Amino acid sequence: MDLHIDRSTQQVRREDVLLPVSGLSWRLFDCLLAHGTAVVSFDTLARDVWAPAVVGEDAISQRVKLLRQALGDDGRRPRYVRSVRGRGYQLCALPQPVVPEEEADTAVVHRPRRWGWAAAGVGVLVAATLAVVIWPAGVTPSPASPLLRRADHYAGIGQASNNQRAIVLYRQALQVDPESIAARRGLARTLAAEGCLFNGPRESAEEALALANDVLRRAPDDAAAFAARGYAHDCLGAMAQAVADYRQALQRDPGDDATRASLAYLYQEQGHLAQALQDNLAVRTPERVRFLDVQIARELELLGFTDAAARRHQRNFQLYPDNVFANIAWPRSLLVSGDPARAEAALAQALARGTPHPGLLRLQGELHMMQGDRAAAAETFERSRQLRPQQSLGQTLAGLHGSAPASPEWVAARLQTLSAQPDDGWADAALERALLHQAQGDVDAALADLQDAVTAGFRDAAWLRATPLFTRLRASPGYARLLAAIDADVAAQRARVLAAPWRPDDLKGLSATPATGSR
Repeated sequence: MDLHIDRSTQQVRREDVLLPVSGLSWRLFDCLLAHGTAVVSFDTLARDVWAPAVVGEDAISQRVKLLRQALGDDGRRPRYVRSVRGRGYQLCALPQPVVPEEEADTAVVHRPRRWGWAAAGVGVLVAATLAVVIWPAGVTPSPASPLLRRADHYAGIGQASNNQRAIVLYRQALQVDPESIAARRGLARTLAAEGCLFNGPRESAEEALALANDVLRRAPDDAAAFAARGYAHDCLGAMAQAVADYRQALQRDPGDDATRASLAYLYQEQGHLAQALQDNLAVRTPERVRFLDVQIARELELLGFTDAAARRHQRNFQLYPDNVFANIAWPRSLLVSGDPARAEAALAQALARGTPHPGLLRLQGELHMMQGDRAAAAETFERSRQLRPQQSLGQTLAGLHGSAPASPEWVAARLQTLSAQPDDGWADAALERALLHQAQGDVDAALADLQDAVTAGFRDAAWLRATPLFTRLRASPGYARLLAAIDADVAAQRARVLAAPWRPDDLKGLSATPATGSR
């Protein structure tokens, strides 16, 4: 047999060599396989492979050319994929079941048989032009495949313990098959999740980045590897690199909804709220994107659709008790809306649900400050710092609001440390500098820092109005001007959403109103 294809792992091999068929190339090939030797029209390919993107015949022909290059095929003398002028493309021969040679002479099979497709020769050029080996559900292709299936299952649950199980299984799969692209990709994703979501060390995200880079060296057109590398860069705070990788992944696989949502989140962080909402609403399989509902609610909140956002935040809090971001979003929404009692109750419920998160503890610290309980705030900010000792904002909050006042020397040292670090597109570092300059009593510098945050994409005027962290700046006219500038930008973006055909159903019938930035 010439080609071996495992549809469960989306891998194509010739003997022991993994071929670079991934992303859109894989989706195209898989669509052709599903139709046997029937001609697959341009319209069918555009619908099944590229939708919701709209493409023409030129784009499809270019992707077929890339698929042929990956397979080692020649369009002038095709062995695998034939052009049918004016109609589309088809496989050169009909796939048929294949029984491996090592099992053909055995009357009693002690392990599940492998099933697949093989094709007879085409003309006199090839003796066996196409052999597609697939494994239906419940059939074992190799010792590594059950490990990968279980690893994928645990990775998709979204809990810390199951993510750790997935990491162990992906590592075992690599021990069985050190060349497995699928295991490397899966391990990269779960290691990045460990660092981003489950309080793991920075080294987890760094290993994820190395694994994704390794996959891309082996398969330079692998869309899933670009997505995994983007996630690792995202977790490491490298926003520009993450955006670039996510875009590369979507260029190769426009149907990758998870990557589309990840890119939309970064657009949100850059202040492109209407674009982020549009991209999230364009996701075709929302049930498969873990944080989509939370992101949409957050974008509605930032855009000033406070009632619609609150309804979604509350629903997400009830429906997704294991989603750490849903656990943060609802009590935070209550806090900034001026309902600290309900915020405190929701926060207690969120903290009792399982894995703590620095965002939850920082929110609790803010609530303690609003209640005038400095000792409780100091304890909570310190717990947040201990949870992720390497996180800069946690260090600053614990130092500024600790049981003992921060010394001028300590504040100056923190500022010097921050000044030596690149912001890399995030607003967090500018907000942190503003806190430190406020502690020094330098209002002008603190306001300049906040303006830097707004320039980077920060748009949360409601939080700036509510948080006790910037109390000393509120009397400054510059603070009011900053809030007004945010309100004006958000109002323009909100008007775009209201005028767009893709706006959510719960916004239908609403009209644009002047932004107040408060609830």
